[in-house]
Amino acid sequence: MPFAPAVLATLLVIAGEIMLFAGLLFVFWVLRLAAPVWPPPLQPRLPVALTGLGTVVLLASSAALVAALRRGRRRDLAGLARGLAGGVLLGALFLTIQGYEWARLLGFGFTAASGLYGTVFYVLIGAHAAHVLAGLSWLGATLWLVRRNLARATGPRLQACALYWHFVVALWPPLYVSVYLL
Repeated sequence: MPFAPAVLATLLVIAGEIMLFAGLLFVFWVLRLAAPVWPPPLQPRLPVALTGLGTVVLLASSAALVAALRRGRRRDLAGLARGLAGGVLLGALFLTIQGYEWARLLGFGFTAASGLYGTVFYVLIGAHAAHVLAGLSWLGATLWLVRRNLARATGPRLQACALYWHFVVALWPPLYVSVYLL
């Protein structure tokens, strides 16, 4: 069976986003491998543990969405709505953790103007945060529609929303490992 237009459109967007993030990661790795010392001296260390917690929270949001879709397939609209709400709350918590992290780093004087390290960090992690925000907006709108019985419990629009969210979540671990751990 061919893809529904909403799912196909989402897959095309994701294909473009994969190219965007592949390019950003490529730039990161070229700069990192060319640098004699990484991170550069006098730059604050990134909060690995706090961001690790954020990673767990973001992965849990994807699990909440999987559970929500299962409930939706059983026509359990209340369960679908609870799962979507859980995904939204966990995604918002991830962004809150990221915002706290950025505020602390900015307080240490680590900005996008702190050299290539700062520029690459804020562009790469900021691009992901923007995608999380877009995904949260979509999830929130879907939740609103489900709660008002304006959306079917299953269907291409819900599948497309879930597909995009899972992509945004799956994108984070390689970014976290590359930027924070290696």
